[in-house]
Amino acid sequence: MDKMVEIFKALSDKNRLLILDMLSCGELCACDIIEGLNLTQPTISHHMKILQKANLINSRKEGKWMKYSLNLEVIKGSIDYINTLSSPKEDCICKDIKKDCDD
Repeated sequence: MDKMVEIFKALSDKNRLLILDMLSCGELCACDIIEGLNLTQPTISHHMKILQKANLINSRKEGKWMKYSLNLEVIKGSIDYINTLSSPKEDCICKDIKKDCDD
């Protein structure tokens, strides 16, 4: 669950969501992200560190630039987690709660 908390914290910023949206088109250079969002290099670097720590993106160095792409496995796992949260299940944490609303 701690990993999911880290992922959702990373997703709680507008610029990071915009970066992920940009990366949905495919691998991008940091310079493309800087230009696309009209943010400074240090700001983009800060956001990329958070996304990398949450393992939401992959990175590789090409020359002097970093190239970024979505980590689709982690994103799919996050979607599966949300689906699990919003679905009834036998081992739900609420199973021991008495549901007597008629009293």
